[in-house]
Amino acid sequence: MEEAYESIDMAGFVLIAGMLPVATAMEEVGLVAKIAEGLTTYLGDAGPLVMLAALYLITTIITQMLSNTATTVLFAPIALATAQQLDVHPQPFMMGVAIAASMAFATPVASPVDMLVMGPGSYRFMD
Repeated sequence: MEEAYESIDMAGFVLIAGMLPVATAMEEVGLVAKIAEGLTTYLGDAGPLVMLAALYLITTIITQMLSNTATTVLFAPIALATAQQLDVHPQPFMMGVAIAASMAFATPVASPVDMLVMGPGSYRFMD
């Protein structure tokens, strides 16, 4: 059992644990509101569907660099604030973020499960 615990790469756990306070801090200092305001300023006139598509695309790209959980934690408040500023139901925006963050299969660093087996399995990024 000790050998199994020692072989676990803690990078995935540290990444997720580190992103939770970042998301909270972004909301506390008003960065979430500023990002949502910026999105609605630039894309708000195009309508909610375009805004949802933009959030989906941004979340899909970011989830390739961060874990899907961390990306969801960061973008869910932004999606909620954006929907509120557009005065539309937030459920489609929240589901859009959840589905976009689930697109983390394209790179191994985007999924904590992949990160956990990369080290012990001697996998490389291109594998």
